[in-house]
Amino acid sequence: MSKRKASPESAPKLASIFTKKVKKLAPADDGSQKSWKFVCWNVAGLRACVKKSDFSEILKEQPDIVFLGETKCKEWPNEIEEKFKDYSKTLVISTEKNGGYAGVGMLSKVAPLKIHKGIGDPEFDTAGRLIIAEFVEFFFVGSYVPNSGAKLVNLEKRGRWEALLTEKLKSMTVTKPVIYGGDLNVAHEEIDLKNPESNRNKTAGFTDQERGWFTEMLEMGFTDTFRKMHPEEKKYTFWSYLANAREKDVGWRLDYYVVSDRIMEKVKKSEIMSDVKGSDHAPIVLHIEF
Repeated sequence: MSKRKASPESAPKLASIFTKKVKKLAPADDGSQKSWKFVCWNVAGLRACVKKSDFSEILKEQPDIVFLGETKCKEWPNEIEEKFKDYSKTLVISTEKNGGYAGVGMLSKVAPLKIHKGIGDPEFDTAGRLIIAEFVEFFFVGSYVPNSGAKLVNLEKRGRWEALLTEKLKSMTVTKPVIYGGDLNVAHEEIDLKNPESNRNKTAGFTDQERGWFTEMLEMGFTDTFRKMHPEEKKYTFWSYLANAREKDVGWRLDYYVVSDRIMEKVKKSEIMSDVKGSDHAPIVLHIEF
């Protein structure tokens, strides 16, 4: 396994340049809420997604926090503003491709104590890939992890991201437990994709390096909630648009909730909303009680 060196956090304020934050509509977290429900969804372009999905399945879950990855937009679409009118909203915008690339957003019924946008390195923060929200009981980290690319051309860059992110998780979990969710762009075990042999060390998301970095993170004191609760279940969160992959269930589990070990026992539910359409990814839901 290759060793990775984290580059210094040379630009911690860079993300604020391309972050648009909508005014807080939700009450601030005062520690009184003990039951929390999360939905994370890579929407593969939010403006396109709201034309395909009315978000009714998401709203039916009554989530406290919704994290959206690969938003590819500069403003919240009107449909989101209307449907989530009582939520505090934070949008982290990519400066690449005129905002039509990557990007993440968070909607929260309870406003966090603090929000940090970006991983703190200009190599990644121009894409808008990370939100860290601090609440009284926990940190929530929402991420759209960089893909290693066709022919693995970005594998080394991906390793630098993983080193930076791992250090952040390590430092945060000492202070309070962490809930880390989103499209993490890795199928950790063979059970996490339909065709492991044909993709091993050939396709982004199933290289020994990426899987090893995920293992290293878990060994620092974190748990993959879905796999812990469903050790034998073959269920996926991503399907290519090609060759009717979703209809044939030829997929990958790329989207996760990872939590600090010490709160795993508090997790009541970790599920994949496979029937929800609107993107090439399915939403994932987590319910935890402190």
